[in-house]
Amino acid sequence: MTDVFNDLKQRLDNFASERDWDQFHSPKNLTMALIVEVAELVEHFQWLSQAESKAITPEKKAEVEAELADILIYLVRLADKLEVDLYQAALSKLEKNVDKYPAEKVRGKSTKYTEY
Repeated sequence: MTDVFNDLKQRLDNFASERDWDQFHSPKNLTMALIVEVAELVEHFQWLSQAESKAITPEKKAEVEAELADILIYLVRLADKLEVDLYQAALSKLEKNVDKYPAEKVRGKSTKYTEY
């Protein structure tokens, strides 16, 4: 994991330990909490047009930022519990996506890789 993720992971671990919350941070519970936070993020964009979703107010942006932070917190905590290096996992997935979605075939298209 990169230094940034390691620092965040350590801070989150300390935060949970100081509150005796580690007992509640099973992969199952963290996954459920993550889904709740993603749903809260979705609520901010529900019913907005594409253009409206790109032009949110500063107040709405602050709320979205808080939801994104919650998502990242739970994601990093879950990865820690499962001993997943998020940075390496993301790089590996990106490499697979480069092969799965060759630019010359998919440029400007939103179709799934199974459709081309």
